[in-house]
Amino acid sequence: MQIKIINTSTNPDPAYATPHAAGMDLRAFLPEPITLLPMQRVLIPTGLFIELPEGYEAQIRPRSGLAINSGISMVNTPGTIDADYRGEIRVIMINFGDKPFTVSSGDKIAQMVIAPYTKAEWVRTDTLSDSERGAGGFGHTGI
Repeated sequence: MQIKIINTSTNPDPAYATPHAAGMDLRAFLPEPITLLPMQRVLIPTGLFIELPEGYEAQIRPRSGLAINSGISMVNTPGTIDADYRGEIRVIMINFGDKPFTVSSGDKIAQMVIAPYTKAEWVRTDTLSDSERGAGGFGHTGI
């Protein structure tokens, strides 16, 4: 699939790191480093603008290495880039760690997965079919 991209940053275009990778790394595009204090969140620009085909979204997800090594994640995960959005891709990062964390331009901050989606049409009804689970939720099956 070909996707139009405008890259106003000095970073390379997002790319798959391995042949079977599902996500492409996104990099920060900053005029100067930003330090996130513990529990602080910040919107990080990437300098990327994309035009997705109809029926597709870009899911912006945290990087597992940042999460386990430094407690860095995203506030809204996954973030969704809709096919009709033409603004800059930006990432809401949060520091769940106990030490300040500095983000510099060019750092890998998130990953982007391109995925198809289905549009739903609601059908109003007064009843739903039975299922084995029924209305059970929030840990009803035990630990």
